[in-house]
Amino acid sequence: MAFTVPLPRSPLDGGTARWYEHELGWAAVAGPPVQLVTGLRFDVLELPAAAGRGVLRRMGADTGPVALMGRRMRLLVAAGSAEELPGLLDWLEWGGISLDLAALGADGRMAAPVPPGWSRCGTPGAPVWLRAPEPGREVESSLPALRPSVRERAAADGTAPCLVRLVAAAAAECHRTRLLGAARNHPRGAGPATRQPTPQRFASS
Repeated sequence: MAFTVPLPRSPLDGGTARWYEHELGWAAVAGPPVQLVTGLRFDVLELPAAAGRGVLRRMGADTGPVALMGRRMRLLVAAGSAEELPGLLDWLEWGGISLDLAALGADGRMAAPVPPGWSRCGTPGAPVWLRAPEPGREVESSLPALRPSVRERAAADGTAPCLVRLVAAAAAECHRTRLLGAARNHPRGAGPATRQPTPQRFASS
């Protein structure tokens, strides 16, 4: 009786999912592509990469892990932050303004970047870590979070917890990127562009 020896599995064929589950304790769905389940250990803010680079300049090292996938950047934040985002944007006076800012929360999926230290060869545009989570550390405790009574504390002492600062920076950079894009598409002398307000977009997948 002949036996067929299976071909070796590539790191992206289940190996990535096992790495996230074993090293970080994050729920992962084997691919391809491998996906990380959001809303359990973390949520995600997703925005244009150009805006994301501005956020990183503003925030310095005061962010959680950050991933890049093509022209989109993903900032990991504390679980539950996606639900807080609409109200937080309203409080920061960004409500009703069209921003290319999305939130991935409960039941969402995020394409898994190549684990830190692994070869990045593969599909062009595949997700990669810009700031990777560190195995052996409690990643969740370092994620930007909405602390209790954040609005009262921010009003009292002029400072804001990490999530408030992060969302404020993300909204400002998304708006700036949008305005710069509109200016490039409608050069001076071409006449004003007609802008139609659109509802704020929040994604769950």
